[in-house]
Amino acid sequence: MAQEMGFNKREDTMKMLLSKLEVKTTKVYEGGGKKKIEAQHAQGKLSARERIDYLLDSGAQRIEIGTFTADEMYEEYGGCPSGGAIVVIGYVSGRQCIVVANDATVKAGAWFPSTAKKNLRAQEIAMENRLPIIYLVDSAGVFLPMQDEIFPDKEHFGRIFRNNAQMSSLGIIQVAAIMGSCVAGGAYLPIMSDEALIVNKTGTIFLAGSYLVKAAIGEDIDNETLGGATTHSEISGVTDYKCENDQECLDKIKKIFDKIGSYDKAGFDRVEAKAPAKDPKEIYGLMPETREKPYDMRDIIDRLVDNSEFEEYKTGYGQSILCGLARVEGWAVGIIANQRKIVKSKKGEMQIGGVIYSDSADKAARFVMNCNQKKIPLVFLQDVTGFMVGSRSEHGGIIKDGAKLVNAMSNSVVPKFTFIIGNSYGAGNYAMCGKAYDPRLIAAWPTAQIAVMGGEQAAKTLLQIQVSTLKAKGQVITPEDEKKLLDTIMDRYKKQLSPYYAASRLWVDDIIDPLDTRKWISMGIEMANHAPITRPYNVGVLQT
Repeated sequence: MAQEMGFNKREDTMKMLLSKLEVKTTKVYEGGGKKKIEAQHAQGKLSARERIDYLLDSGAQRIEIGTFTADEMYEEYGGCPSGGAIVVIGYVSGRQCIVVANDATVKAGAWFPSTAKKNLRAQEIAMENRLPIIYLVDSAGVFLPMQDEIFPDKEHFGRIFRNNAQMSSLGIIQVAAIMGSCVAGGAYLPIMSDEALIVNKTGTIFLAGSYLVKAAIGEDIDNETLGGATTHSEISGVTDYKCENDQECLDKIKKIFDKIGSYDKAGFDRVEAKAPAKDPKEIYGLMPETREKPYDMRDIIDRLVDNSEFEEYKTGYGQSILCGLARVEGWAVGIIANQRKIVKSKKGEMQIGGVIYSDSADKAARFVMNCNQKKIPLVFLQDVTGFMVGSRSEHGGIIKDGAKLVNAMSNSVVPKFTFIIGNSYGAGNYAMCGKAYDPRLIAAWPTAQIAVMGGEQAAKTLLQIQVSTLKAKGQVITPEDEKKLLDTIMDRYKKQLSPYYAASRLWVDDIIDPLDTRKWISMGIEMANHAPITRPYNVGVLQT
């Protein structure tokens, strides 16, 4: 494989993208900066990432959600690295769970709109998968300059407490540690959890701090007396455990999780894991350096699945989508992947790679239904430019067949996991289980692009609209003017195509090294196995 013409060039392109990913990740991990972390240490506190590292089982696998949340956003306020909160799925005392930690080095842990969105995503993962959740609280509350974008709406700050209540009623374990500030409405989060811990001298919790109390009712009181560890552990009874430092608090959580009972399982099939027979690192040299070039998606699949064994479904039919059964880290999975190789249809017509045709949509819909019948989780590998257009496709019922796939996928009761490895355009994003269709996890490779259509097509369409508008106003548009407009539109649109643009807005859970795909699938299915399937699979009305 390594000797194939062009392999080295493609590999170099991928490694450059991975180098950018590593540089940006390293920067994000600094949070509010080294000085802010040193200030945390001076108070006797660990940083948010240090707390998570101490809490999670050493050497066990983990995946981070939303590393690049708010990337290049809120720059007028100095930015908000990782949305001011860190979310990790990992293991505590051998028990899989999700951990949410406020990063007090970023605006004292204040909540920006993206912070709320990220916390709600963490709770959504916990609720969908009945996964225990741990909150490490250290926050100054809502970021007041943006309060109108975080406070009152359905998907804003208050939704978090509603979720606390619903998770408790569902029996989903919630443990909260107050390791710094916890003020105003935010005070409800730890107290609506099942158990609350507080760190002495550094943890405080109250509805209003001492300055506001003085202004409101004229009472002189310090924050520690008002809402410190001693007050809430010995007087109010608000908290359950008083700890002397961060380490003792985190150790107490480990002991709590060490004694949690077992759980009902969904029953997804798993056998002993096997490594792929073909070297996964060769993926780096398989993805084209430009997205116009075709490639065989089977080569990618062979390097993701156990023993490189892929049992393909309807091999000769609907060839622009590949469907088949495999195992990943021992888990049985059904894979649905866009085929980028140019192929011939059953009628002898050439099919463009990455485009969904009627026969492909029909095949994929039936495969989704089969996997639901067999209780097999679904994995979507997206590199799709959309559905085929034109009179032949329309007369052949492409809308009907596309709707059939969307219907079958939307109603799936088995968990879905989506990986955007190349293009993710328009309705293709929808049909291949984009974020709007509730994948349990969704990640992008550095080669991903997400938009309503490709950059060149979109830019030319937008250019036509702008030129027509200007001409209608009587302006004379020269070819040079058109070129300048096109370049401006292209630059803006290219930025929006970037996987980092998507990740900053949590359209994807994270951007990952392709070699981490197997880990995401395996930990994702283990997570989903916490939630037994409680409703039958039913697609409703399908046009055939």
